[in-house]
Amino acid sequence: MNPREFLKDKQRIVVKIGSSSLQHAETGDLDYIKLEVLVRELCNLRNQGKDVILVTSGAIAAGKKAVHIDKKDNPIAVKQACAAIGQARLMMTYQKIFAEYNQVAAQILMTKNTIVDDLNRFNAKNTFNELLKLGVIPVVNENDTVATYEIEFGDNDTLSAIVASLVEADLLILMSDINGLYTDDPNKNPNAEFISVVDQLDENIMGMGKESTGSNVGTGGMNTKLSAAKIATCSGADMVIANASDIRILHRIMDGREHGTLFKAHKDEDFDLITYVENMHK
Repeated sequence: MNPREFLKDKQRIVVKIGSSSLQHAETGDLDYIKLEVLVRELCNLRNQGKDVILVTSGAIAAGKKAVHIDKKDNPIAVKQACAAIGQARLMMTYQKIFAEYNQVAAQILMTKNTIVDDLNRFNAKNTFNELLKLGVIPVVNENDTVATYEIEFGDNDTLSAIVASLVEADLLILMSDINGLYTDDPNKNPNAEFISVVDQLDENIMGMGKESTGSNVGTGGMNTKLSAAKIATCSGADMVIANASDIRILHRIMDGREHGTLFKAHKDEDFDLITYVENMHK
């Protein structure tokens, strides 16, 4: 029997895709072909009656392109202004493409306060549930326009796992620039072995998180992905890390085919999401 057959039955899916996976490496501009394939894949899951949430980024980069800022190191106020410009542009693009497939998208912007504050968290969960009930696909990003160091998640790997926990998703898919988890950095060590399934997140596995990422656009290395795996699996969701170079891999994962690394859910009743989020950056 196919060991990943059970993925076909997943009903509430959070998909995270890195900003570098949706941009042309040469220019930093949006890759509309990849964007369209992504939206089509998500709409197809929605048409199967599944709940779908997209966590995506790129607002600051899109805003910088719009106002022709090339400098990499900008003051926080400039970054936040660019986020405000870029977020609107990104959402407009998503809305247009989703509309082509007769789907409605909604924007949700979050900070750490969304989770840590009891009323904010309650309202956010209700909003997600209502949108999903209406058949809408929420598009989630960190609210870079207001987020400062104290209230930011810092990367969308973590954010997507927190969203998966909040909405009680049963699957989180991290689309990245890597194939999955290896015993060592495959770019540096040719003997690094690919790990197809992680049954239990032990100290040995967590130690494989290297502070590295193949791109200079995104913010999440393998470290953040393993942190996301801890949040997701402890909250009762399975998680898959897969390569976004071919975005059509999404439906293959959902068909139960062996792509990426599968982290199996181990719901931990003692895991406290709020405490975990509060302790981030400490």
